[in-house]
Amino acid sequence: MTQYAIVTDLNRCVGCLACSVACKAANNVPIGNYWNKVLRIGAFPEEGGSGQFPDVYTYFLPIGCQHCVDPECIKVCPTEASHKREDGTVQIDKSKCIGCQFCVMACPYNVRYLNEEERVVEKCTLCEQKTAQGELPQCVSQCGGMARYFGDLDQGLASFEGAENGTERIKLGDFAAAWTDSEVYKLPDVGNQPSFAYILRGHKWQG
Repeated sequence: MTQYAIVTDLNRCVGCLACSVACKAANNVPIGNYWNKVLRIGAFPEEGGSGQFPDVYTYFLPIGCQHCVDPECIKVCPTEASHKREDGTVQIDKSKCIGCQFCVMACPYNVRYLNEEERVVEKCTLCEQKTAQGELPQCVSQCGGMARYFGDLDQGLASFEGAENGTERIKLGDFAAAWTDSEVYKLPDVGNQPSFAYILRGHKWQG
């Protein structure tokens, strides 16, 4: 079984928004909408510090469709427009979407929206048009901080790949600083089992 996902090394993310810009350009995302948003989390006081600058920390948290293992959006779709592929990704068949937005309301991460012009719901496809050709999602290939990596959860996070200089691929396990299982986080699970993972070392997770 395959479950494609993205893992983000939050200790390397600098909040440059290159992933958001690259995503909008590659997928023609309408103005005012986003398939990938980057939130600034913090600032929070460092443990044992004064609570004042510079004894504070912040991190950046990219959020998009989590391509959940058991997605709520699919359960409420009356036309089966929202569906899960064999690669584990959650996709939308626009020819079946009636714009009812039940899926928008069911998503716990607020990452779906109605395309007002086409009257269909849209969201991150994990760059299906690219991954089907063996390429990386655009947000991964354009991450200048080497924070984002793409792969199959069933193969383990260390096998996930990023793109050095946008071309040569490197594996997370070979490039990133070591991490423990306790330093791997996911967005809140309400039974949907989000697949995307986040690595955060040395700080308290506030996602």
